[in-house]
Amino acid sequence: MEKSIIFPIVFAFFIMNPVYAEDIPVVRQSELKHLLLHDCGSCHGMTLKGGLGPALTPSALSGKSVKYLFQVINDGRPNTPMPPWKNILSDTDIIWLVNLLKKGLNDEK
Repeated sequence: MEKSIIFPIVFAFFIMNPVYAEDIPVVRQSELKHLLLHDCGSCHGMTLKGGLGPALTPSALSGKSVKYLFQVINDGRPNTPMPPWKNILSDTDIIWLVNLLKKGLNDEK
């Protein structure tokens, strides 16, 4: 099945069952946080408050839906330096990152 067909099904599952998006191994969570701070931080600022790319703080993202943020990370933004991450990150990884960004890095339990 093509990813564009699978995405709505997977996305709906995670939105309706957000606990599963958080249910990834601790080691993978650590890898994703490292990626967020270093790879994403290289454009969005090391504190994610903006740089070449816009800020990724909860207040900056408050008006953006999970679906929109997923699509931006997954597909990138044409004609900008924002690359698509769909060949590197799984749908689960992206949803986990979006949820983390929406709640904030400093709000971790």
